[in-house]
Amino acid sequence: MRKPPSTPCAVFAHPLPDMKTRIVCFGEIMGRLAPEGFLRLRQAMPGRLDFTFAGAEANVAVSIAALGGESSFVTALPRNPIGEACLGTLRGLGVDTTHVVMTREGRVGLYFVETGANQRPSTVLYDREGSAIALTPAKSYDWPAILRGASWLHVSGITPALSQPAADATREAARHARELGLTVSCDLNFRKKLWNWRPGTDARSLAREIMATILPFVDVVVGNEEDADDVLGLKAGTTDIHAGQLEIDRYPDVARQIAARFPNVKRVATTLRESLSASHNNWGALLHDVASDRTYFAPRKNGRYSPYEIKAIVDRVGGGDAFSGALVFALTTPELSDPQKAVDFAVAASCLAHSIKGDFNLVSRAEVEALMGGSASGRVVR
Repeated sequence: MRKPPSTPCAVFAHPLPDMKTRIVCFGEIMGRLAPEGFLRLRQAMPGRLDFTFAGAEANVAVSIAALGGESSFVTALPRNPIGEACLGTLRGLGVDTTHVVMTREGRVGLYFVETGANQRPSTVLYDREGSAIALTPAKSYDWPAILRGASWLHVSGITPALSQPAADATREAARHARELGLTVSCDLNFRKKLWNWRPGTDARSLAREIMATILPFVDVVVGNEEDADDVLGLKAGTTDIHAGQLEIDRYPDVARQIAARFPNVKRVATTLRESLSASHNNWGALLHDVASDRTYFAPRKNGRYSPYEIKAIVDRVGGGDAFSGALVFALTTPELSDPQKAVDFAVAASCLAHSIKGDFNLVSRAEVEALMGGSASGRVVR
């Protein structure tokens, strides 16, 4: 793996506006069902599965609230006990749900996850067809009212993959936010299993078409090692994510290509995961600032990129969402908004997410800053 050049710390030429105000996240939230420990579904069923709530954009909202920020989550849920339980969970974690649309149509989508170990990867099985958000038309959301008093909107490429109505709603959310002067972030989050709502169009082609209508409204683009290739057709050199080999120093050029294609984009963040096995990953990220054409890597050792070695992963699902949530929180917090500090903070927060069962990254700002400061031994805190 080639190492990127070291880069000095600097402030953004054009800092993000309206620091430390409400952040709105829009997307689907689901029920997550998982066997105990490392059991496979065929071992656990019939039997007990652990049921929690999860979803990319909801994960971001929960992360922001846990870190001390103000977040709102917008979605569509069925008016039934499961929908009410979902709302109660989010409220209990400090997330505002005032503008959730409660419907009489649709259901709470589900996904099943088997936690991998060693050379056996984690696997996800979706059961989301006919979910409330997939059926709810874009006009059901009152975006001027929802976004009033907010400074930031976060969406992802997962919700548009569900249906035409969900794609339209995501685009309308981003368009209204841009017209109202909010900063808009989007995690590309390509999910091949979901982009199937237009017969005769393959997943990548549909994702590229639809996301190209949303990204013109986006200021901050987030993705993982392969999202830019899947969604935009931009590849980082000879990177082979399945072999755990990343050409780290090629990713800034991918960020520049994204900004060239979408001139409204001001920042591009990429998580950098080297999967040595399901239990052992190296983890880091970069943040590219378009105005200054500078790229900031994290974590660093002696001024050089040096990824976290995570050798006993508890649960990696939601790790990218933990990064997005912490990045948005940092960029809207004055003392963390310097680009190097922001990406340092986001990577540390998402590193800790790998130690927590479930999608929600329930870590505090103090815990993240302790890891940033070098407290990585895992000793008991008394």
